[in-house]
Amino acid sequence: MPRGKRTRRITVAEVEHLAHWLAREHYTFDEPIPDFDTRFPHRLESCLYQPFQTYDRKSLYPRLIDKAAILFYLMIKNHPFQNGNKRIAMTTLQTFLLLNGKWLWIPNDEMYDITKLVASSPREISKEIVAALRKLIAKHIGDPPEQENDLS
Repeated sequence: MPRGKRTRRITVAEVEHLAHWLAREHYTFDEPIPDFDTRFPHRLESCLYQPFQTYDRKSLYPRLIDKAAILFYLMIKNHPFQNGNKRIAMTTLQTFLLLNGKWLWIPNDEMYDITKLVASSPREISKEIVAALRKLIAKHIGDPPEQENDLS
């Protein structure tokens, strides 16, 4: 992303109409993902707002990678949905990055393994987990695919 360009937020509507839908369509496994309306009130909103928090007029998560890492972590750990949080976290992360002109080039099965590791991590090491996610995202972030069949 060019220097000085403001990071675009992902909205609740975008999570519903893009990320949640993609997870339901492409990552069903043996467990269905419940309807979007069954999410827990305010948890999703909290996950989406946290990456844009400031203190003393300074962003707590200044770079796109910082925002992406905390968003992904919170979507997994805060359980905004009754089921499918890891799968929805994956699609929310990709949607957020794509809205900001980037793509995370990690195969889906590897990404799901990462989500399971985050989900099983103790909250006491949350800062270390988020730091590891930042490094992972930095290593695998790139330009988005040019054609829709490149998305795998």
